[in-house]
Amino acid sequence: MFAERMNRIGMLALAGTAAGLVLLASGCAGNGGYTSEHASLAKQKMSIMKAATEWDMARQAFLAGDMDKAITKVDSSMSYNDQVPKSHVLKGRILLEKGDIGPAIESLRTAEAIDPNFVDAHYYMGVVHERLGQLEEAYAEFALASELDGYNPDYAVAAAEMLVDLGRLGEAQAYLDNGPSFEHHPGVRQTLGHIAQMQGNDDLAVSMFEEARLLAPSDDVVLEDLIRAQLATSRFREAEVNLAGLLSEEEHASRRDLQHMRAQCLMELDRPVEARQTYFSLTKDQAGQADIEAWIGLGNVSYVLSDARSLRRSASRVVALAPERHEGYSLTALWFRNQNDNQSALESARDAISAAPSDASLIAFEGMLLMEMGKLGEARQSLASAAQLEPGNQTFRQLLGDVDELIANNGGVFATEQGTTD
Repeated sequence: MFAERMNRIGMLALAGTAAGLVLLASGCAGNGGYTSEHASLAKQKMSIMKAATEWDMARQAFLAGDMDKAITKVDSSMSYNDQVPKSHVLKGRILLEKGDIGPAIESLRTAEAIDPNFVDAHYYMGVVHERLGQLEEAYAEFALASELDGYNPDYAVAAAEMLVDLGRLGEAQAYLDNGPSFEHHPGVRQTLGHIAQMQGNDDLAVSMFEEARLLAPSDDVVLEDLIRAQLATSRFREAEVNLAGLLSEEEHASRRDLQHMRAQCLMELDRPVEARQTYFSLTKDQAGQADIEAWIGLGNVSYVLSDARSLRRSASRVVALAPERHEGYSLTALWFRNQNDNQSALESARDAISAAPSDASLIAFEGMLLMEMGKLGEARQSLASAAQLEPGNQTFRQLLGDVDELIANNGGVFATEQGTTD
């Protein structure tokens, strides 16, 4: 009996052990499934993190100009996750900077395929088309980007600029005027200023650039646009103040184009001594030796100040630098006139006219010299030609009236030699 009970207990124990083993096995199976799923999620999260880290490094390398590292890192990012449109856009931008247009287009199209509404994919595809000179296609992509993100004026500005390049100025203006919340964006005001300039409305351009300047007071590009518009509308005082401010900044102090514009303003504001100092500065260094516009400016201001030495030096330099242009001969004529050598001045003036036969001012200058030489008939012919070339020029008409009066006072007899009449 004892033995039988022991057998039963042993069998129960074995049964319990088996059941425990079954339960244990069952429990292990359940834990294994959970652990496997958890491990898969963790691995996915890790891949996402690694992809994001590599993308970040790719972007930093791109911004730093290291395109080789950038392309390596963006490829590494996509090896973890190739379904992120911004990764394909970044790769497209990198390839575009490397000059690999075809692969760049392929990357951007992949981004569009992953997410047709991904704005940057359309924007940078527009950039590609613009570089290829495909302006209609570029406009379409920029316009789509603007439609997808109507509150980002940068996309609208890009689309408007393509319309400008296509010669559709009115459409470009309307495009920006009708955009949402664009009124207070400096880029929009600046672009409207450029459109106004191209339409010949310089006053409106000044207004647009002034608004852009108020919205972006630290943007020197906007300020330069404003200065050029001010010069075009003879707002020389305002332009000179703005130029003086720019030139006082270290990064602009050596810019020759700004110095040229300031010298022009100083001349218009009747400050020739300051203008001459600016031109002296422009002509004294190695670059200045070949700066023909600076030498012409120095010659003109020297004539105004009766600085014969600088005038003659400038005239000689301009003739040497550009013998095909009229300015050197004109300055030479002015120098001879200051020396009371009108015959030599007339010869130089005619050399200038040969270089620029349709320049009414040169022909009128010839007429003035002939008047001073007493050659009234020839003077009248020159002044009549100048007045015909520029019928609205009141100065030419006045000079023509003066020579007619002199001829009438001489009994209607044309003078042919200096100081004599027929």
